[in-house]
Amino acid sequence: MKITDVKTAVLGETLIVRLTTDEGLDGYGAVERTREFVRPMFAQLAQYLIGENPTEVERTMLKIRRLGAFKPWGKAVSAVEVALWDLAGKAAGLPVHRLLGGKVRDRVRVYNGGVVYPGDTLAESIANLKAGPEGFTMIKGGSAFHGGMARVPGFTYSEPRDGWAYTTRGPLTEWALKDSVDKVAELKELLGDGIGLALDCGPGWTLPDAIKFARAVEPFNLLWLEDLLTGDYTPYINPRQYRELTASTTTPIHTGEQIYLRQNFVELLSTNAVRVIGPDPLDVGGLAELKWVAELADVYGVLIAPHGTLDGLIGLAALVQVCATLPDNYLAFEYPVGRPSWWYDIVTGLPDPIVKDGFITVWDTPGLGIDFNVGEARRYLTEQDKDFFD
Repeated sequence: MKITDVKTAVLGETLIVRLTTDEGLDGYGAVERTREFVRPMFAQLAQYLIGENPTEVERTMLKIRRLGAFKPWGKAVSAVEVALWDLAGKAAGLPVHRLLGGKVRDRVRVYNGGVVYPGDTLAESIANLKAGPEGFTMIKGGSAFHGGMARVPGFTYSEPRDGWAYTTRGPLTEWALKDSVDKVAELKELLGDGIGLALDCGPGWTLPDAIKFARAVEPFNLLWLEDLLTGDYTPYINPRQYRELTASTTTPIHTGEQIYLRQNFVELLSTNAVRVIGPDPLDVGGLAELKWVAELADVYGVLIAPHGTLDGLIGLAALVQVCATLPDNYLAFEYPVGRPSWWYDIVTGLPDPIVKDGFITVWDTPGLGIDFNVGEARRYLTEQDKDFFD
């Protein structure tokens, strides 16, 4: 079997890649949202992929892995890796989890991720999540720099930078620190002991403030505090600062969604700089890469809660397959949804309901286990992408 083409198309908020072959099989990967600036990278990767045997996943990845970098520049390479596993599974007639060593759990726990039940306040939104039909046993909320507070005048002693995706980094004012702690107390009282609470907090904190905050919320037994110092689109890690933060508190500290490749996790893990990591399969380099990182983390006693908020339904299928195979340091993955809602009409193979009692039952159909209702999906293709399924 040989790869014959590398095609891309935008469907709603997701950029998808399709690898076609000379035997009529194809495989799919995805990029978070449309990320149009990533799209040209697939044309560059195509010269290394066409003619390769897609069932030799690692051999093929050796040709393109060097062309990625920290989020968002590892997205195209990661999406291709997922598509290769999809193809390899279809060719073998096996689910991807069997190719990755087999599932060690029949259900995978998830937390809210892309699921949003709006409310006038964060507390109202969290209350709506608690009452939602998914039955989440873990819920993550936004806080401080990740919750919009950085744009409130007087939140930090730094001047905001207009027009930046992340407008502020700097020391918090006294009321801001107190307000952040008070919101944790409010959310924990709301959720009670039956649902775990995690907080996505940054990046943007200074180390002294992060230490104060992590210590102040120790009584609330949080699952983790995420990306306080670096993370998301930060092109570096700061493991030494994270180690000082982690050593200062019993509150678990989390980072890792922007990191590309296993090598960039080594210092973070080997020095126990964090208690939880959150690599995204569509940023870290793919499914095998995420599994390798998870196993290394397990050696050092670090937990893993893979990221995936905006990875769409292809990303969802990929996360289900790989997380079924991870060691016992697995906590839950961040549940992505299809946007717009018509994505659920163009994809086949997903269970209904997808999430029950906070878990997804792992399916055993070949490849990623999902496919396109091509006739329905064509309705949403742009003129530029009209030949995507041809």
